[in-house]
Amino acid sequence: MSAARIVCQFSCGAASAVATKLALAQYTGKHKVEIINAFIKQEHEDNRRFLGDCERWFERPITQLRNDKYDGDIVKVFRLRQFIKGPRGAICTVELKRKLLDRWKQPSDVIVFGFTAEEEDRWEDWMQANPGRIALAPLVTAGLTKEDCKAMVLRAGIRLPVMYELGYDNANCKGCVKGGEGYWRAIRHDFPGEFESICLVQDELGPGSWFLRYRSGPKKDQRFPLRDLPDGPIVRNEGLPSCSFFCEMAEQDYAA
Repeated sequence: MSAARIVCQFSCGAASAVATKLALAQYTGKHKVEIINAFIKQEHEDNRRFLGDCERWFERPITQLRNDKYDGDIVKVFRLRQFIKGPRGAICTVELKRKLLDRWKQPSDVIVFGFTAEEEDRWEDWMQANPGRIALAPLVTAGLTKEDCKAMVLRAGIRLPVMYELGYDNANCKGCVKGGEGYWRAIRHDFPGEFESICLVQDELGPGSWFLRYRSGPKKDQRFPLRDLPDGPIVRNEGLPSCSFFCEMAEQDYAA
């Protein structure tokens, strides 16, 4: 690992911030440590404030990558690709994050994953699917949970992203297509404009773009459009995974 870059993906969340801080503490002076972030238009505007605060905490800049073809816009991706998500994941992550990483990365890079202690099984799955590949999961190694990471960020004098303050588990887009019914009811309540933007895309693309399913009744397991989302419980903290370059890559690798 002598010539390898240590690459941290900062996703504007507490876990990636603490993972990056730990990697910097361990590897600065021994390896070149790079911090990268993917700009996504639909993230909360406060994410850019959090990124700036973390740059000062890290005492080094974060390289911000952006897909110019789609302007970092998930809705533009859905419209141009005529697709939202399938069993292998969401097309927005592929176009706006994974392809950016593929163009930027070097073969010898050592990736720093932001898996927390609760996600140790995901880390173990990745290692089993990738024997011989070198990667790091400093939060798992240190036994740090998501709540630990939030507390550490706050103790550093940094305000958490607004999405956390609203009760969401992470600082993903204001409307992530990986979310379920309770989550989307929360988005409809908190961010009606973003909710409507995805409804409009589904209006254009039709049934192939529907990603919610009826959970009971005569239509059980049938898909339905977001516009038909029934009233019910609002769930902001339904365990939606953080959306980063590397977590998506891990899931693709061990699901292959």
